Amino acid sequence: MIARVSLEIALRKEFDYSIPAELAGQIDVGSRVQVPFGSRKILGVVTAVAEESGHANLKPILKVIGAQTLVTPKVLKLARWIGEYYCCAPEIALKSVLPEAVRKEDAGWRERLFVRALAVTGEFPKLPKRQQEVWNIVEERRELPLAELLELTKTTAATVRKLEDRGLVSITSEVSERDPYARETILPTQNIILNPAQAQALGEITKAMDTENSSRTFLLHGVTGSGKTEIYLQALAHALEQGKGAMVLVPEISLTPQTVERFKARFSSGKLQTLVAVLHSHLSAGERHDEWHKIRQGRARIVIGARSAIFAPVEPLGLIIVDEEHEQTYKQEEAPRYHARDVAVMRGQMENAVVVLGSATPSMESYANCKKGKFTLLNLPERVDDQKMPQVRVVDMRQAMFKEKGPPLFSPQLKEAIKQRLERGEQTILFLNRRGYSTSLMCPKCGYVANCPNCSVSLTYHRIEQKLSCHICGHNEKVPLVCPEPKCKNPAIRFAGTGTQKVEEVLAKLFPKARVKRMDADTMKRKDDYRHVLGDFRAGKLDILVGTQMIAKGLHFPNVTLVGIIYADSALHQPDFRAGERTFQLLTQVAGRAGRGDVEGEVFVQAFTPFHPAIQFARRHDFVGFYEQEIEFREQLKYPPTSRVALLTLKGRSEEKVKFSADHLKRELEKKLKNLKDLVIAGPAPAPLLRAENFYRYQIMLRTRAMSALSRELAIIVQSLTLPDDVTLAVDIDPVSLS
Repeated sequence: MIARVSLEIALRKEFDYSIPAELAGQIDVGSRVQVPFGSRKILGVVTAVAEESGHANLKPILKVIGAQTLVTPKVLKLARWIGEYYCCAPEIALKSVLPEAVRKEDAGWRERLFVRALAVTGEFPKLPKRQQEVWNIVEERRELPLAELLELTKTTAATVRKLEDRGLVSITSEVSERDPYARETILPTQNIILNPAQAQALGEITKAMDTENSSRTFLLHGVTGSGKTEIYLQALAHALEQGKGAMVLVPEISLTPQTVERFKARFSSGKLQTLVAVLHSHLSAGERHDEWHKIRQGRARIVIGARSAIFAPVEPLGLIIVDEEHEQTYKQEEAPRYHARDVAVMRGQMENAVVVLGSATPSMESYANCKKGKFTLLNLPERVDDQKMPQVRVVDMRQAMFKEKGPPLFSPQLKEAIKQRLERGEQTILFLNRRGYSTSLMCPKCGYVANCPNCSVSLTYHRIEQKLSCHICGHNEKVPLVCPEPKCKNPAIRFAGTGTQKVEEVLAKLFPKARVKRMDADTMKRKDDYRHVLGDFRAGKLDILVGTQMIAKGLHFPNVTLVGIIYADSALHQPDFRAGERTFQLLTQVAGRAGRGDVEGEVFVQAFTPFHPAIQFARRHDFVGFYEQEIEFREQLKYPPTSRVALLTLKGRSEEKVKFSADHLKRELEKKLKNLKDLVIAGPAPAPLLRAENFYRYQIMLRTRAMSALSRELAIIVQSLTLPDDVTLAVDIDPVSLS
């Protein structure tokens, strides 16, 4: 017998190895194995098993890693599709479907020593005082970890061993699972009665799940607060009743604690009781290993996680839910540059599972797929329990700036609204998608701006740490006391722009008694920080939550009656055809955090371009109106969703070499892609962020309706392309960002 193995090095080739007699029966498709490769020993995955090979003198497989196959045949098939469609080496695609904590040869379960009381026969022996104290605790608890016993009794393992010698206790090694939510108290919950729109949507989904060989995709378009999560929960219950598993993808790690709590509570007891596994990047390696194996062993039949959770080995799979499907965090930025939403749709088709994409602000692509009949649209036009949508007020900051002789942070209207909420004991969320204190440091005399030495961006001022930071490469430097220009030396150098740190400081001056907390990448450092801050906010220990987009969506706090959006149009003027769509989505999502309880919500949108369509449609919560206007612009310029985009980015230390290589690639593309009739090639041009981390970047954009055909051709071109050693090429199929 021979095994075909895909190695962990990207050679775009699989290799045959013989299966030695002692490993026969242990190796199957999906097994992790160690094999010889030249003078090295390399790990890989078995992709096929056959009777014989076309090659002679095969080397034998050295050993099998783990007792169970790690990659299921279905996930293996999905990885192959990712490699082909996203134009990357199949080895890289295969590597991405297994977490590193599972791939590693030495990955395993944690074992701990447990002390257990034994039945005493005959007369109980007289014990020294210290041993008696230890025995009393063991007898009371019957069983507990040795480490915990030593902590309680302040003694040593030798004392406990003496009890073992007397036949009073046993000390054994047992697997101790690392559960990231072990300390959480989960109270069981029951199904909530659905309103007619929810019931109709759920009925459509469960009907598709009951149909044999059905792999339908639904777009659940529900306004914020319309009860999408309850539909998810009841659809999951239906999958469990069918004996199938399910997965729920969420876009932000910050959403995971609240989501996990709700899902664990629903499935923590009763006839559908199951473990709910969690997969995201803030888990420790050990936690990730244990959560993943709970899924592979079939003990956890529901998985919740960020984008990589789409590869979880759920089998059989009945349902995939992608919450906030429009979010760009579902797109992987390094190879393989997959989009988890699109992979979810493909996996659903491959495994006959139903896919539900949920959003209050669907992506243009998903809504267009409904228009074409590829997806089925389900609408939830009203909030649950007859709650009203929040009143959205757009504040023209040009007038506020004129009155205050400079751009104020808070308009008078927003200041007054915050004051009222504090007086009434209600909560406020303030959103600004910029962290730091000021966005730049500049000299008003000579025009000097503190720029990053490695990237084409200005440095951001962080006041608490007294440093200037680049949010691209992480470069830090001290804040100069005078203008660094030798001929200037102006001491009146000043900061421009505003970040969340400054919002927090101004709030402390305006409302000194308010309890304020900031949530951004600077404050959320440890994996439990999200949970603690959101827990305090839910419990009413905080009055105002200030944050970036990590607080913009998915969070449900009934006592939040006011949302303030500072500089709502800051993203509108970026060089990206999706700028308007992103602004509309963000404003609608942030506004949706208000008024989810008994009191009607109010939203203040501060903008310098208040009449921009993205802002006006968001003010009216009118997605369909925004879509119909936006699609006209996309059709005229052949931008998605009317066509597909492939973005080719070349980068290197020398701008001249990168530009030369980009021109060469453009000629190769024009020569070899003549047969793709509708292809539009734009560029090469400098990337919007020309220099990042000391690399210059040039881009070529390809637009076509036939992306699968283009991907196949690009793979051939990329493999045969000769570039200078210090210039690299990245191919991004269906990019979500052009920067």
